[in-house]
Amino acid sequence: MGTWGSGNFENDTSAEHLAEFVDRIVAGVADAMAGDPVELEPDEYRGNVVPCDLELLYVLTRAGYGAERLPRPEVIEGWKDHFTAVWERTIDGLEPSEGFKDERRAVLVRTFDQLTEVAEAAAARG
Repeated sequence: MGTWGSGNFENDTSAEHLAEFVDRIVAGVADAMAGDPVELEPDEYRGNVVPCDLELLYVLTRAGYGAERLPRPEVIEGWKDHFTAVWERTIDGLEPSEGFKDERRAVLVRTFDQLTEVAEAAAARG
């Protein structure tokens, strides 16, 4: 097909690059979710990077890129259940302020929920 427009993702090379990028992010999140739950704790690397990666996926898909490469909505919901269970089980050990804890929980839930919504829309389109 080659080039079909002037946009940054409107040619075969950049479209393939984008697909690989989205796939890498999804695979990284899946790997984190299947790994040692300690790595998902709020003071661990993956405990901070997973929400960032989910937000990046959301931003890309809202811009019209990569939604068809997202996992099924029920997978994302399972990730949310797992991640938030680890977070709830470990956050108090870090002695956060009550305000921060409530605000951060809301952001985490929203992050998973908004990606689930995009995945549901993509699944409905087929």
